[in-house]
Amino acid sequence: MGKPIRVMVVDDSAVVRKVMTAVLERDPDIKVIGTAPDPLFAIEKMRRDWPDVITLDIEMPRMDGVTFLGQLMAERPTPVVVCSSLTTEGAETTLQALAAGAVSIITKPTLGVEGFLQNAADDLIVAVKSAARANMGAVRTGTQLCRQPHPRPAVTSAMAQTTERIVAVGTSTGGTVALEVLLTELPRVCPGLVIVQHMPERYTASFAARLDKLCEISVFEAKHGQRVLPGQALIAPGGKHMQLVRSGAQYQVEIKDGPLVNRFRPSVDVLFRSVAKYAGKNAMGVIMTGMGDDGARGMKEMHDAGAYTLAQDEASCVVYGMPREAVKHGGVDRSLPLTSLAGAIMKGPGAL
Repeated sequence: MGKPIRVMVVDDSAVVRKVMTAVLERDPDIKVIGTAPDPLFAIEKMRRDWPDVITLDIEMPRMDGVTFLGQLMAERPTPVVVCSSLTTEGAETTLQALAAGAVSIITKPTLGVEGFLQNAADDLIVAVKSAARANMGAVRTGTQLCRQPHPRPAVTSAMAQTTERIVAVGTSTGGTVALEVLLTELPRVCPGLVIVQHMPERYTASFAARLDKLCEISVFEAKHGQRVLPGQALIAPGGKHMQLVRSGAQYQVEIKDGPLVNRFRPSVDVLFRSVAKYAGKNAMGVIMTGMGDDGARGMKEMHDAGAYTLAQDEASCVVYGMPREAVKHGGVDRSLPLTSLAGAIMKGPGAL
């Protein structure tokens, strides 16, 4: 065992600080070196003893979490796990925190926080360990790219034709920023996309709406039975699996409940395996930044079914876990930097 991961807990609730400290220190690889009720107190403590990872609430006195993140990423990029109340109203603010450089989200309800944190202990520990491995250079580059304006041109005419090409994308830790970079670079004439981003319930609708405002393509939280069309991206709802199915000459998605797969729902493997089955060589697979191996086996099935498959390269990943495992399983045709993926999607297999 190496040195423990040193964590600073920043939350205005004394109960949350106490419970999170107890939960995190159950794991021998984690040590909470301090807590603070707001970012200004946190900065004072951090100057004396800088943490490896920060857990951060968003709504706090004196300075909100988004402002703190902006300052932190500009001055000394440090992995941050956002711990935010699970409310629809707060979803957009939490997504702003992710765009500002936070690595991942752990949601907490407005009531029953102590019991929830106890029950979500495993998720919290995994999130902190994942954050500790984050490539902060990639985080900083991604957030800088996301800050560039991406005006959405007016749609002057309907599309003249449809296409059967499908692009399936899977991502996790660091994926919210990576997806913004990818999708804002795609033109309106791109193939239809189906996307799994590991994200809690109630956040995917706001995430999709935010991307829809930024992108030339249309972005939606997927609905059961919705068609996959060119120039559109469908994002799996948090807490539900999404599968591709074929109805005659048309593709559509099914949204289903079901057990966790690889600890996730939605699962990238569930999506990729359905794409392998129903789209085969008409599909392209893209696996991006994230911890773990979700999607690696499904991408191999897509590859074996004739799909062209891409992985985000290690240098541009916040966490090079899922792409690495996909490469190890032999399911990746080519690994590319984040900023090259959109071009490769548009070129198709000829990009090899």
